[in-house]
Amino acid sequence: MAAVANPIVGSQVWVVDSDVAWIDGEVLEVKGDEIKVLCTSGKLVVVKVSNVYLKDTEAPACGVDDMTKLAYLHEPGVLDNLRSRYDINEIYTYTGSILIAVNPFIRLPHLYDSNMMAQYKGAGFGELSPHPFAVADAAYRLMINEGVSQSILVSGESGAGKTESTKLLMQYLAYMGGRATVGEGRTVEQKVLESNPVLEAFGNAKTVRNNNSSRFGKFVEIQFDQKGRISGAAIRTYLLERSRVCQLSDLERNYHCFYMLCAAPPEDVQKFKLGNPRTFHYLNQSNCFELEGLDESKEYHDTRRAMDVVGISSEEQEAIFRVVAAILHLGNIEFTKGMEMDSSMPKDEKSRFHLQTAAELFMCDAKALEDSLCERIIVTRDETITKCLDPEAAALSRDALAKTVYTRLFDWLVDKINNSIGQDPESKSLIGVLDIYGFESFKTNSFEQFCINLTNEKLQQHFNQHVFKMEQEEYKKEEIDWSYIEFVDNQDILDLIEKKPGGIIALLDEACMFPRSTHETFSQKLYQTFKNHSRFSKPKLARSDFTICHYAGDVTYQTELFLDKNKDYVVAEHQHLLYASKCPFVSGLFLPSPEVSSKQSKFSSIGTRFKQQLISLLETLSATEPHYIRCVKPNNLLKPGIFENKNVLQQLRCGGVMEAIRISCAGYPTRKAFVEFVDRFGLLAPKALDGRSDEVTACKRILEEVELKGYQIGKTKVFLRAGQMAELDTRRSELLGKSASVIQRKVRSYLACRSFVLLRLSARQIQAACRGHLARHAYEGLRQEASSLIIQQYIRMYIARKTYTELFSSAVSIQTGMRGMAARCNLHFRKQARAAIVIQSHCRKYLAQHHFRILKKAVITTQSLWRGKVARQELKKLKMAARETGALQAAKNKLEKQVEDLTLRLQLEKRMRVDMEVLKSQETQRLQSALQEMQLQFKETKELLQREREAAKREAERVPVIQEVPVVDNALVENLTSENEKLKTLVTLLEKRIDETEKKYEEASKISEERLKQALDAETKITQLKTAMQRLEEKFSDIESENQVLRQQTLVNSSLKTMSRNRSLSENLENGHHSTEEQKAVETVTPVKKFGTESDSKRRSYIERQHENVDTLVNCVIKSTSFHHGKPVAAFTIYKCLLHWKSFEAERTSVFDRLIQMIGSAIENQEDNDLMAYWLLNTSALLFLLQQSLKSGGAIDATPARKPPNPTSLFGRMTMGFRSSPSSSNLTGLSLDFVRKVEAKYPALLFKQQLTAYVEKIYGILRDNLKKELASLLSLCIQAPRTSKGVLKSGRSFAKDSPMGHWLSIIESLNTLLCTLKENFVPPVLIQKIFTQAFSYINVQLFNSLLLRRDCCTFSNGEYVKAGLAELEMWCVQAKEEYAGSSWDELKHIRQAVGFLVIHQKYRISYDEIINDLCPVMSVQQLYRICALYWDDNYNTRSVSPDVLSSMRVLMTEDSNNAQSDSFLLDDNSSIPFSVDDLSTSLQEKDFSEMKPSDELLENPAFQFLNE
Repeated sequence: MAAVANPIVGSQVWVVDSDVAWIDGEVLEVKGDEIKVLCTSGKLVVVKVSNVYLKDTEAPACGVDDMTKLAYLHEPGVLDNLRSRYDINEIYTYTGSILIAVNPFIRLPHLYDSNMMAQYKGAGFGELSPHPFAVADAAYRLMINEGVSQSILVSGESGAGKTESTKLLMQYLAYMGGRATVGEGRTVEQKVLESNPVLEAFGNAKTVRNNNSSRFGKFVEIQFDQKGRISGAAIRTYLLERSRVCQLSDLERNYHCFYMLCAAPPEDVQKFKLGNPRTFHYLNQSNCFELEGLDESKEYHDTRRAMDVVGISSEEQEAIFRVVAAILHLGNIEFTKGMEMDSSMPKDEKSRFHLQTAAELFMCDAKALEDSLCERIIVTRDETITKCLDPEAAALSRDALAKTVYTRLFDWLVDKINNSIGQDPESKSLIGVLDIYGFESFKTNSFEQFCINLTNEKLQQHFNQHVFKMEQEEYKKEEIDWSYIEFVDNQDILDLIEKKPGGIIALLDEACMFPRSTHETFSQKLYQTFKNHSRFSKPKLARSDFTICHYAGDVTYQTELFLDKNKDYVVAEHQHLLYASKCPFVSGLFLPSPEVSSKQSKFSSIGTRFKQQLISLLETLSATEPHYIRCVKPNNLLKPGIFENKNVLQQLRCGGVMEAIRISCAGYPTRKAFVEFVDRFGLLAPKALDGRSDEVTACKRILEEVELKGYQIGKTKVFLRAGQMAELDTRRSELLGKSASVIQRKVRSYLACRSFVLLRLSARQIQAACRGHLARHAYEGLRQEASSLIIQQYIRMYIARKTYTELFSSAVSIQTGMRGMAARCNLHFRKQARAAIVIQSHCRKYLAQHHFRILKKAVITTQSLWRGKVARQELKKLKMAARETGALQAAKNKLEKQVEDLTLRLQLEKRMRVDMEVLKSQETQRLQSALQEMQLQFKETKELLQREREAAKREAERVPVIQEVPVVDNALVENLTSENEKLKTLVTLLEKRIDETEKKYEEASKISEERLKQALDAETKITQLKTAMQRLEEKFSDIESENQVLRQQTLVNSSLKTMSRNRSLSENLENGHHSTEEQKAVETVTPVKKFGTESDSKRRSYIERQHENVDTLVNCVIKSTSFHHGKPVAAFTIYKCLLHWKSFEAERTSVFDRLIQMIGSAIENQEDNDLMAYWLLNTSALLFLLQQSLKSGGAIDATPARKPPNPTSLFGRMTMGFRSSPSSSNLTGLSLDFVRKVEAKYPALLFKQQLTAYVEKIYGILRDNLKKELASLLSLCIQAPRTSKGVLKSGRSFAKDSPMGHWLSIIESLNTLLCTLKENFVPPVLIQKIFTQAFSYINVQLFNSLLLRRDCCTFSNGEYVKAGLAELEMWCVQAKEEYAGSSWDELKHIRQAVGFLVIHQKYRISYDEIINDLCPVMSVQQLYRICALYWDDNYNTRSVSPDVLSSMRVLMTEDSNNAQSDSFLLDDNSSIPFSVDDLSTSLQEKDFSEMKPSDELLENPAFQFLNE
């Protein structure tokens, strides 16, 4: 990092500040090596030139997403860039391939949902905004493409967000490499993700800096198979902080599991004899017991659930928490002096209670536990000595046991999780995620900080090597010389700590092996050994502390507890006690090791073991390709919106970011693309921009012009040494200053010249106005004189004209009066003559009418007299005839005959009613007995009908024949008179009886109709039962199905024959007394079913013909792809054939399966849009015809109640046949209509559903084909082609195609598909939906790219996209609303976003204007991101004002606290946006009545019905 060379007045620089680390200001004065700077805070400082750094004034206000793009790569530039991005909630930033993540301390759910993962899937590294998903995707792609294992190292101090970043990485890797769940188990990735809550519960705790700090290091190895799927995983842990179990600092907490267990359900708390955490010694050493917003009870249940997922059984969970509770009870055991010297014993009953409880939980003997804590057994060669421990030593023994048990428990959990997850021995590649603690430097630094910082030193060395390697690869790729670049290593610090012999760890192990060693003797040994080491020093006024100069700064360590914490031996008494436990789980934790003697304790060094783990970890990392994520905590308050510069800068140094920058500055820290370099420094050498040279030549000529040395020209970039960028900017500032002076001089000259020209123009205008005024005055006098003459002329003319007019009017009036008087006299004479003629005509008319009336009256009188005479004669004859008694006797006989006839009818109806009751009972029994007894019931019904017919015949034969009795003409008149009276009385009685009989007959008719309805209902239920049972038999063979169809047709024919036979039989009854209505009534009483039999050969031939016809139809439909007046011939032909074959009414048929198979095979080539469009039309048209024709078999027509529904069973059809008219005209008349309603059976309804699915599938194929074609073009349309400002386009490297070429390609794709759809006559509603969803896809892709890529949120890019959208709008206009529909409205998001980008004065726009007028459809997150990412590459215009940004930030904070906060990215809707009703409405206009089938089918005799 080089300082500014030769700063000039007006330069913007960074200076050191005690409060904010670095502050910017303006150079006011330069005096030799000192400069005077006015800071932005208002403070005036004088600093040396070597202590300031130049500020890039052209850097975007919202920062850059990759800090290697910074013009000045130094501490203040990096810090300012991170702060600028943090202010706009851009928490991720790249430094080359390193991702820096600043903890926002606020929920940002929109950054981590599935939509965001889909955006980063397959995207190039650096193409989208920085994100952990991008790092994970880059690692995954490298592993898949190159077969090299990868590792992702996540580091940072406590509270920086390491654990959350690790979870995000795991989540994305599970998203990319997840496999489907097998059976009821969980997948590997699910178990890995669910292992986090378990490890956090037992390995995380609250520290001063973080509420959920990981107190161990974790390396997760995720194994992948050859297909890139997760096949196994392993979790390795490092250096669990054992001392936290027994020792706590204030404001910190112990491990979470202890507090969870205390908040467990009451039954668990009672079982383990727990209580409030404040009552336990291991928890009450700190005043912090609860965390804000954390429900310990809920966390307990979540941990138990996570244990279930990772494979820990309920018995093992019970044992785990039993051990945790035992540790808490161990901590409450206090000791006091015993009876013997230097002995100890439990202090009181409370301590003995906890001792007894701990023994019960460990399932061991309480006395043995007490002895193991208060005594030590020393084994010598000759004897075994029991040594008592004083209370202090006993307490240390207690704590050692607690730490050992907890460590063994944690190790068991890790092993159990690994065993549950499982590892893939055949895996060739893996991705490791390292979640490791960052560099730590506190006021008090003990052995844990020493090990943590050793880990960071080792990782920093690995990191430096990787950064240096990346620099070398960059230089090699650009083909520049890099051999002289020096690599600075930290191997000397590592040798100081871990070298054998003589390192700090070796000396610590040596001190731990000597019983009399103390921390003071250990410190003195360190002072003597490393007194001349440059990295080691002794602090002043310290007796046992030492300081190491780490890469991140000096750290002073206190050695008081170094020896105790380094010892890792297990007390033999503790080992024997817990190994003998009756609990298998506890016993399994303390299995004897072959390396440890059963009778003595063996020393083991934690430092040495940890060093070996580090070596193993580094070997694993060295075998992988590393990726780095550095987590940064912006403030120690753990609150959002606060960015502490000093704190962040220290973390950047500890995280190695500054070290990476230092390595980069050792080479070429400034790297500019040729176009950017020419744009920025082209004005230093105007001759280089002559338009005849390319970019590389222009850059070389510029650098030669300024006489710069030490730079290098790569293949795509200019590489500048440290300080050279500042020198170029200084020269550029000087040139711009001189240019500004020239411009000011020219502007002043121009203003003065313009002022003189305006003054002269004003004088001329005043003179012209004066001359004009005098001329107008003279002209006004001349005009008045001329006006006077004209007025006099017109007045004289008016007087003369008036005199003439009055004379003319008088003459005309006199003439008019004379002529009117003559005319009136003539008119009076004519009226008198006309009146006389009228009077004469009326008089003649009256005389003629009077004569006619007299003559008419005489004629009528004559006719009346003659007719009266004739009538009297006829009356006389009638009276004579009335006296005859024979007529009365005939009337009597007739009435008696009618009475008997009615009586017979009544009896017949009663018998019919009885028969109907019998039939009803039989039908009910048949419904209960199912189909097995159908044949027997049919025979019984047939016999019953035969008996009824014979009974009807017998009744007809029994009708008496009434003989006529002749009347004796010579009877006495008196007898005849009396007999006539009797007959009249009898007739009256008979008439009354007839009326009563008719009433009874009507009642009986009503009852019989009701019984008939009940019988029909029973028959309908039988039909429904049959239909349900037949659906269960769908898997029967096609031969049985065709036999059933043949049987049904034969039975229909037999029923028609039976109808005609019954009709002829009824007509031949004796005497013919039964009327047609009576015949119908008899026939309707009980239906008859006759079964026809066909031979097997005929049946097989019929089936074969049916299959041949279906094959012919399928072959013709596949070959012929013709249309008839824009309507599909194939769909019409299929529908006609199905209608003729009565396939819709068949219970079983294979025709529909064949058709579905044909459609499926026809659309196998999904890339052929022409073929897809053809079948989309056919399937939609056929679906429309089915929609118009089919109706469910259970539907009942809304006809009068006397008309029963159409039955579906064979028995019901025969019943309807007997009930209907004998003629079969109704059967043949149905086929005359093209589209008619038919009762659909299950196969037909299933075919309709399958056809609907194919319509949706083909529609989706066409839509997705268009999206695939547009996807490759949209990635090129979101960003305008870049051109240099200085170099003319005529240069050979700038000769590019038209900028709108990609948009025109999109238009061409849309036109191609539209023409294809039109040529295949696809319904307009489907075309509208396809293009509407395509435009919605365009809107989603362009808008999401705009939000994720900062280089797209520019003014020039907005103009470019706006021009492309204008092309799309023109296409919508040309395509018309019939096909485009509402496609243009789908682009509302990108239209409003682009419209906002091209506004010049954004800083004047208020927030209300943005959300109400400019961008009403965009959310706050979307608006904020666009406003924050915006930068103007053409006119350097500013974005919105800071007040608007702060308002948006407040609203975003409120939304983030809402659980329903959505992602700022748009979702692509891939649903089916239409229904069958919409399709039917669109096709309703098509007339299918005049369709012409294929000629090939018309020539086939089996398809002659198509001609009808």
